[in-house]
Amino acid sequence: MSETFRAIVATETDGTVTGRLTTLSDTDLPKGDVVVDVAYSSLNYKDGLSVTGRGRVARRFPMVCGVDLVGSVRQSDSPEFKEGQSVLVTGYGLSETHPGGFTQRQRLRSEWLVALPSGLSPVQAMAIGTAGFTSMLCVMALEDVGIGPDGPGGSEILVTGAAGGVGSVAVAILAHLGYTVAASSGRPETYDYLRSLGAKSIVARSELSGGPSRPLDTQRWRGAIDTVGSATLASVLSQISYGGAVAACGLAGGNDLPASVLPFILRAIKLVGVESVQTPMAQRLLAWERLSGDLPLESLEAMTTIEPLGRVPELAADILAGRTRGRVVIDVNA
Repeated sequence: MSETFRAIVATETDGTVTGRLTTLSDTDLPKGDVVVDVAYSSLNYKDGLSVTGRGRVARRFPMVCGVDLVGSVRQSDSPEFKEGQSVLVTGYGLSETHPGGFTQRQRLRSEWLVALPSGLSPVQAMAIGTAGFTSMLCVMALEDVGIGPDGPGGSEILVTGAAGGVGSVAVAILAHLGYTVAASSGRPETYDYLRSLGAKSIVARSELSGGPSRPLDTQRWRGAIDTVGSATLASVLSQISYGGAVAACGLAGGNDLPASVLPFILRAIKLVGVESVQTPMAQRLLAWERLSGDLPLESLEAMTTIEPLGRVPELAADILAGRTRGRVVIDVNA
C-alpha cells in the first residue's frame, strides 16, 4: 500500500506558478535508484524564485521545490549506498528537472548523493546547504587564482550581500582562514551580526549599488565574492586592486553587468564565475571536506534558524525581499 507524505509542490495555472503544501504518495516519486527519507532541507534564493513563481526555475509541473536535502537511505539499488546511511544532495537539477528536497521522501540518482561528512550533523549540513556550498566554491576559486589570506598590505576581501546565506557563510569562512573581510549590506541592523561572523569593516550597500563612478575607481579590494551582480558587481570590479579577482555567484541585484573592460586590461583583474548545480563530484567532495573543517560551527549555529515545512511559501517571499538573515533550515517533518 502506498504511503503518503507532505511536500511543497509548484503548479502552474494560466501562466501563474505557485508553490503550496501538498500531500503526495510513493506513486508520485520520480525515477532513481535510491529512496531517501528526508530529514531537513534549506531555503536558498533560488527556492524563493521557485516557490513564488517569480523565476522560471521548474522546467515542468507539478514540481517538488527545494534544491537541497539531507536524510537517511530508505531503499537502495546502488552498491554505493546502504539502507540507513546518512546522505545529502545539493543541486543536480533538484526542483528544476527533478523533484526536490521540500518533501518528506524523495527518490534520487545515486551518482548525485554525497555521504554526510563526518563532523557534521544533518541540521548543520542543511545550514550549509547550496548557499554555504557555493560560498566554499567561491573561496576555492579565489585561492585557485592566487588570492590567499596573506595578501599585500593586508588589503581586504569584500563580500557583497553579506547578510544573506552565501554571504554569511563566506564571511565566516574567510575570517576563519585569516583573510581581512569587508562585508557589504544594505541593512544596518545586520552590521553587528556580520562583525560577529568575523567582518573587520562594513560597507553600506549604497556605496556600491549605484554602479561605478568611473571605469577605474580607487583600488580598495584585493578580491571579492559577489552575490549581487548588476551595478554592484560593476562597482566592485572598478575597485579591485591590480592583479586581484572577483568570484561571482549571484544575481540578487540583476543579471546584467554594466561594466567596462578597463579593469581587466589595465589592472589585470580576473572575474571567475562560480556555479554549484553541476559541480563535478571530485570538486564537490573537496568542498564538503573543506566545509567540515574551515567553517566554524559556532558561527554556523549563530547564523541559522530552523523553520517548519508549512512556512516555506511565506519564507520564500521573505528571502526574495531581503528579509531573511543567514541560513534557514527547513524541518520537513515539523
